[in-house]
Amino acid sequence: MIVDSLDIQKEIPLWALGDGEKVIQREFVFENFKQAFEFMTLSAEYAEEIDHHPDWSNSWNKVSVSLSTHSVGALTKLDIQLAKAMDAFASQVNSKN
Repeated sequence: MIVDSLDIQKEIPLWALGDGEKVIQREFVFENFKQAFEFMTLSAEYAEEIDHHPDWSNSWNKVSVSLSTHSVGALTKLDIQLAKAMDAFASQVNSKN
Protein backbone atom coordinates (compact mmCIF):
# COMPACT_ATOMS: atom_id res chain seq x y z
CA MET A 1 0.00 0.00 0.00
CA ILE A 2 1.41 3.37 -1.02
CA VAL A 3 1.52 5.93 1.79
CA ASP A 4 0.76 9.65 1.79
CA SER A 5 3.56 12.14 2.51
CA LEU A 6 1.51 13.76 5.31
CA ASP A 7 1.25 10.41 7.07
CA ILE A 8 5.00 9.99 6.78
CA GLN A 9 5.73 13.32 8.42
CA LYS A 10 3.40 12.46 11.32
CA GLU A 11 4.58 8.89 11.82
CA ILE A 12 8.33 9.36 11.35
CA PRO A 13 9.15 13.06 11.82
CA LEU A 14 12.93 12.54 11.88
CA TRP A 15 12.93 11.23 8.32
CA ALA A 16 13.04 13.48 5.23
CA LEU A 17 11.28 12.92 1.94
CA GLY A 18 13.44 12.78 -1.16
CA ASP A 19 13.43 11.91 -4.86
CA GLY A 20 9.98 13.26 -5.63
CA GLU A 21 8.53 11.77 -2.43
CA LYS A 22 9.53 8.25 -3.49
CA VAL A 23 12.24 7.89 -0.83
CA ILE A 24 12.62 8.61 2.86
CA GLN A 25 16.08 9.40 4.21
CA ARG A 26 17.76 9.79 7.56
CA GLU A 27 21.28 9.97 8.92
CA PHE A 28 21.85 8.24 12.25
CA VAL A 29 24.79 9.39 14.37
CA PHE A 30 26.29 7.30 17.15
CA GLU A 31 29.09 7.74 19.64
CA ASN A 32 31.45 5.41 17.80
CA PHE A 33 31.80 2.78 15.08
CA LYS A 34 30.84 -0.07 17.39
CA GLN A 35 27.45 1.51 18.12
CA ALA A 36 26.87 2.24 14.43
CA PHE A 37 27.64 -1.38 13.60
CA GLU A 38 25.33 -2.64 16.38
CA PHE A 39 22.54 -0.49 14.93
CA MET A 40 23.19 -1.87 11.46
CA THR A 41 23.17 -5.45 12.77
CA LEU A 42 19.83 -4.99 14.54
CA SER A 43 18.39 -3.28 11.46
CA ALA A 44 19.71 -5.96 9.10
CA GLU A 45 18.20 -8.77 11.16
CA TYR A 46 14.82 -7.03 11.18
CA ALA A 47 15.02 -6.22 7.47
CA GLU A 48 15.55 -9.92 6.77
CA GLU A 49 12.52 -10.82 8.91
CA ILE A 50 10.21 -8.52 6.95
CA ASP A 51 12.03 -9.07 3.62
CA HIS A 52 12.50 -5.35 3.03
CA HIS A 53 16.03 -3.98 2.81
CA PRO A 54 17.49 -0.49 3.18
CA ASP A 55 19.90 1.31 0.92
CA TRP A 56 22.53 2.53 3.33
CA SER A 57 26.12 3.48 3.90
CA ASN A 58 28.32 3.70 6.95
CA SER A 59 31.20 6.02 7.73
CA TRP A 60 32.65 5.51 11.21
CA ASN A 61 29.86 6.66 13.56
CA LYS A 62 27.28 7.62 10.92
CA VAL A 63 24.78 5.50 9.03
CA SER A 64 22.95 7.14 6.12
CA VAL A 65 19.72 5.36 5.18
CA SER A 66 17.34 5.61 2.23
CA LEU A 67 14.14 3.58 2.12
CA SER A 68 11.82 3.01 -0.82
CA THR A 69 9.84 0.12 -2.21
CA HIS A 70 11.59 -0.24 -5.55
CA SER A 71 9.12 -2.80 -6.91
CA VAL A 72 6.32 -0.20 -6.89
CA GLY A 73 8.46 2.93 -7.31
CA ALA A 74 6.96 4.55 -4.23
CA LEU A 75 6.86 4.55 -0.45
CA THR A 76 4.80 1.84 1.19
CA LYS A 77 3.85 0.69 4.68
CA LEU A 78 6.95 -1.52 4.68
CA ASP A 79 9.15 1.58 4.43
CA ILE A 80 7.35 3.18 7.37
CA GLN A 81 7.55 -0.06 9.35
CA LEU A 82 11.29 -0.37 8.78
CA ALA A 83 11.90 3.33 9.52
CA LYS A 84 10.07 3.04 12.85
CA ALA A 85 12.06 -0.05 13.75
CA MET A 86 15.31 1.69 12.85
CA ASP A 87 14.36 4.67 15.01
CA ALA A 88 13.75 2.26 17.91
CA PHE A 89 17.05 0.44 17.31
CA ALA A 90 18.93 3.76 17.28
CA SER A 91 17.33 4.75 20.58
CA GLN A 92 18.18 1.36 22.04
CA VAL A 93 21.82 1.59 20.99
CA ASN A 94 22.19 5.22 22.07
CA SER A 95 20.65 4.54 25.48
CA LYS A 96 23.62 2.29 26.34
CA ASN A 97 25.89 5.33 26.79
